[in-house]
Amino acid sequence: MTLEMRETCERCGVSLAADGDAVICSHECTFCPSCAAAMAHTCPNCGGELVARPKRVVT
Repeated sequence: MTLEMRETCERCGVSLAADGDAVICSHECTFCPSCAAAMAHTCPNCGGELVARPKRVVT
């Protein structure tokens, strides 16, 4: 099972690079670090904790 690497923040729409900073919840909702901080690192969709998304090496 592979983690879905979404390309945009679900709140503000900013582009997120696969090897850049982003945060996700356990349902793979994806946000930029600025939006995550504004939401107190709590997912507005499921109420789960937002944590750093692992970086995928772009080849």
